[in-house]
Amino acid sequence: MKKRVFSGVQPSGNLHIGNYLGALKNWVQIQGEYESIWGIVDLHAVTVFQDPAELRSKIVETAALFLAVGLDPKQSAIVAQSSVPEHAELAWMLTCVTPVGWLERMTQYKAKAQAQETVGDGLLQYPVLMAADILLYQAAIVPVGDDQAQHLELTRDIAQRFNSLYGETFVMPATHLPVVGSRVMGLDDPTVKMSKSAPGAGHAIGLLDPPDQTHKKIMRATTDSQPAVDFNTLGAGVENLLNIFQAFSGWTKERMQAHFSGMRYGDLKKQVAEQVIEKLEPIQRRYREVVAEPGYVDGVLEDGAEHVSLIAKSTIRLVKERMGLYTHA
Repeated sequence: MKKRVFSGVQPSGNLHIGNYLGALKNWVQIQGEYESIWGIVDLHAVTVFQDPAELRSKIVETAALFLAVGLDPKQSAIVAQSSVPEHAELAWMLTCVTPVGWLERMTQYKAKAQAQETVGDGLLQYPVLMAADILLYQAAIVPVGDDQAQHLELTRDIAQRFNSLYGETFVMPATHLPVVGSRVMGLDDPTVKMSKSAPGAGHAIGLLDPPDQTHKKIMRATTDSQPAVDFNTLGAGVENLLNIFQAFSGWTKERMQAHFSGMRYGDLKKQVAEQVIEKLEPIQRRYREVVAEPGYVDGVLEDGAEHVSLIAKSTIRLVKERMGLYTHA
């Protein structure tokens, strides 16, 4: 029997090459090895205000991009989180066993709270909902980026606490991280991870960016004061460009060094741009095909929700029984 895997992406902002190289590409590679569930985690997105019409559009766009990069609805369940109400139901039950101190120490919460005048309770509870997403499906494997490692550790803590209070209920999830491309940095600031929410126009390369826009962004990417690539003294920007090329091309470290050593930055950027544009072209072509087929994406999401519904309901029934809550006979 295959182990179950779950991970998700928020449908806010534009999916970019960091999301692809750090998550989606990895999901495609492993989807056949596990019972795979991939979430469009729209309940997480509304921890900050989203324009309703735009959010609805982005949910469908994200699902279409999942399909365009190679997630196969015959091998994977693709699910909009809010279409499975058990996510929110389990989140409440887990909230009741989670100490507030555990949530207040979360690095992402502290960073976001400091940047806002007022903080919604949803931002504090975000990691509990993430734990519910994983534990609802009894996922044994959770492929997340290293920026989510603390949240995953909290999920394990919550599962362990629940199991100790109410008896063995939840599978203890493990991590599954890709080796190459797991952390793509911003083109304009290579000291920060590429982000969907960053304001700079030259920060990220969207999966749907046209080739001329991709080329322009890479040619303007931050490098350093050196004239050419020196693998002994790589600046953060140059290293990021090389990492992007390697992640898209699959080249070995030895081939990278032999090819790029001593190359001037202008030529490096041109080759990175060519590689990215070449690899995005089939994704963009497939995306256009997917969205052109009436009702196809909605059908995939409906099928995904129906597929996971039995798993979700089974977990909720078990949790209610363990906690002494009412369940129908």
